[in-house]
Formats: sequence, structure tokens, C-alpha cells
Amino acid sequence: MSRPITDKVSERCANDILKVGASGMQGWRRGMEDAHTCILELEGAPPNFAFFGVFDGHCGQNIAKYCGDNVHKKVVSSAAFKKGNYEEAIISGFLGTDEDLKNDAVLRNDGSGCTAVVAMVTDTEIYCGNAGDSRCVLCSGGKAVPLSQDHKPGNDQELKRIQLAGGFVSCGRVNGNLALSRAIGDFEFKQNKNLPSEDQAITAKPDVTIHKITQEDEFLVLACDGVWDVLTNEALVAFVRQSLYETQDLALICEKVFDKCIAPQAPGVGCDNMTMVLVLFSKNWEKVVSGGGNSSTSVNSSNAATSVGTVN
Repeated sequence: MSRPITDKVSERCANDILKVGASGMQGWRRGMEDAHTCILELEGAPPNFAFFGVFDGHCGQNIAKYCGDNVHKKVVSSAAFKKGNYEEAIISGFLGTDEDLKNDAVLRNDGSGCTAVVAMVTDTEIYCGNAGDSRCVLCSGGKAVPLSQDHKPGNDQELKRIQLAGGFVSCGRVNGNLALSRAIGDFEFKQNKNLPSEDQAITAKPDVTIHKITQEDEFLVLACDGVWDVLTNEALVAFVRQSLYETQDLALICEKVFDKCIAPQAPGVGCDNMTMVLVLFSKNWEKVVSGGGNSSTSVNSSNAATSVGTVN
């Protein structure tokens, strides 16, 4: 496109424990292919059980949109969830969603796919599931703590699986095409009939991280690689933390991140769709601003593109 679309679609929600802001921006891309989920009270789950997700689509928006509407339902309906095995429930939810799409008469031929990063937040734990290169980062005691790891084709474990499935990596891309190695959808890369879904060249199986919530935990960020390509974990956490001293409008902070990240011209870094979900542990943050926590707010923005556009 000759100029970026900098309009943002944002939402806000809160309860006594968590405060949430989310936003998405099309940017330089010809369409918006991301989706996200923000649910403070997950239906079918115990009380105070929240679910958040970012789904970064590629080659179309349909798979990402479907995941935004359905992954949480698949997780909650799994046998593992009913037994309280939430780690296995996330894995089952990702793989089950992928299987449902594969059996859908229309979407199995859609050609698109999406990365998926989700966080289930209970009173005591954060369960983070990730497939692809979207990312979840926790700010704890003022420091960035990664709760997910990017799945890239060049990673040793990923490369081994790709090759055993009959695929190859060229120029950092699976079969010279996809620059990530795990995703929901992308069924052209899941054609080896002799292998289960978790062993295909591109797999929807997530890695799951469990974090015990402490009084040091301040906020959680889930975002697509359109943000992480520009800002490091540490730079984004520092920017959000500084912004929180200026405003409690979490969606506005997400919008400010996009304006910080978007490239002044295309092509280049900062030209992707951008989606971000910001989850604040309200009572913990109150302790920080009242002087009971680490108040360092230095921002390293040397790797950020010059911002353009306006905040809506």
C-alpha cells in the first residue's frame, strides 16, 4: 500500500483482579489478518478463570478468525480441562481446533493459517500455550519474563521435525515458503499420511509454560510478531511500564505501541499487521505505584521504528 492504515480497533474490560486492553491495526498490509480473544470469565471454567489469545493470520484471515472464536471453547470442552489438567487441555485445544478445520468442507481448502499464543489466568497460575512466533511476555518486578519461545524453522528441534516429515528449510522458510514452523491451518504442509499431526512439517502442537503468580507480577503482554519484530521483550515491557504511570487506559497503551512500531515507509520492519493484548494485575500494580515495588521505568527504544499515524 502507498500509505498505512493506522486506524485501531480496540476493546477494554476489567474485574476486581484483572484489567485488560486490546487493540489491532492493519498497518501497511492490504488487509487485516489477525484476531484476538479477551475473556475475563471463561464459560465452563472455575470462577476467576480468564482466557486471552492472539492469532496472527497469514495468506488470509479465515483461519485466524475461526481460532479467535473457537480455540477457548475447544480447550474448555476437552477431557483434560474437566480433570484440571490445563496444560494438556491447551495442547488438546490447539490440535482439536486444527482437526476441526481440517474436517471443515470449506476451511480445509482455505489455504491460510495462523500462529497462536494464549494465556489462561487463574487465581494462582498463568498457563501459556504457543504455536508459532507470536509471543507472551510477563513483567515481574519490573523485568521481562518470556512465557513463550518462538518456533522458527532454523531451530534444531523444529528443523529435525520438518526434515523427518519430508520437508526442507530454505532461506529460513519451510519448503521455501513459511517463516515459522508451527501454526494452526496451513494444511498443505500437513500431508504426510504416515505421521500424526504433532509430527507434521508444520504442526499446531503448542509448547506450554506454567507460571506461578507472585506479588511481583505486574502485567502480561500477548502480541503478534508485527510488534516483536520491532521491539525486544525488554523494550516493550519498559515502554508499557512507563506508559502505565501516565494512563490506566490499557487499550490506549496498545495503540501507542503500534504507533511506536510502525515503519515510516514500506517495505521493511514495522510493516506487518499488529495486535496486542495487555493484562494488568491490578492490585499488584497498585503496590508499585504506591512505592511498594520496583519503579524503574527506563525505556530502550533504539530498535524501534519512527512512529507515524495518530492514536484513535
